[in-house]
Amino acid sequence: MYGSRRYEDATLAALRIAAGLGYFSHGAQKLFGWFGGFGQDGGTAELMTRFGAAGIIEVVCGTAIVLGLFTRPLAFLASGQMAVAYFWIHAGGSGSIFWWANGGELPMVYSFLFLYFVMRGPGRFSLDAWLEERRVRGSTEAAAP
Repeated sequence: MYGSRRYEDATLAALRIAAGLGYFSHGAQKLFGWFGGFGQDGGTAELMTRFGAAGIIEVVCGTAIVLGLFTRPLAFLASGQMAVAYFWIHAGGSGSIFWWANGGELPMVYSFLFLYFVMRGPGRFSLDAWLEERRVRGSTEAAAP
C-alpha cells in the first residue's frame, strides 16, 4: 500500500472543515455582507433571488459540513448547487464551458469535492460519526438482558 493511513481520519476532517468554512464564507458574503460583502458595493444579496438562495444553501450546508452533521445529503445539495453555479453563472455568463475562460475553477472544484464527501462520508471526527456511535451503543444496550 502506498503511503500511510495513520493520519487519514485527521486529514479527512481537516479537508472537510476547510471546504465547509470556505463554502460558508461565500454564503456569509451574500447573506450578511461579511468578508467584503456581495457584489461591487460589498452589500448583501436580496433573499428571494438566485444569489439569496445560493447564500442560504452555502451558509446552512457549509456550517453542517464543518460540523460533519448530515454530511452526505447536504454535501449532495452543495455539490449540485456548485454544478448549477458553474454551468448557469460561469459557463452561461461567459459563453465558454472551459474553466480557464469562464472563471469557474472554484465552483468546479467545490462540486467534485462535495461529491467526494457524499461518497466517502464525513469521517470519524464528525457529529455524524458521534451520533451513529450513540445510536449503535443505545441499540446494543437496549438488546442486552
